[in-house]
Amino acid sequence: MSKVLIDACGWAAIIEGGFNVDLAMADVVGTFEPVLLNRVLDELEMIQEKTTSPLLLDFLKSRSELIAGPEEASHPDDQLVIIASQENWPVLTVDRRLKQRLVEMNCSYIEVMSGQNLRLVSL
Repeated sequence: MSKVLIDACGWAAIIEGGFNVDLAMADVVGTFEPVLLNRVLDELEMIQEKTTSPLLLDFLKSRSELIAGPEEASHPDDQLVIIASQENWPVLTVDRRLKQRLVEMNCSYIEVMSGQNLRLVSL
């Protein structure tokens, strides 16, 4: 089973795109376990408060390993990059700047493509 770090905008894109998460992820990483940082969960909860569209946070929390990010970094993106580089886990994201930072650190990411497809970018 592969672990995948979840970024807030990546999860929002999956839900807004109407993806079947398990089927879409199976095509790129097989069976997976989402890893959710506390700060990313905080971001998702703030997004949920501002929208009427459900982000299926209860579903995500029930399926995810919830972890605290590294204390030396306070921003969720910084924490995602640190953990991705330490654990060699891909990050689900659509954030262009985060993807660039991951590339610079030789980390993989999963991006949401059009037509309910995901793509794993491995380095």
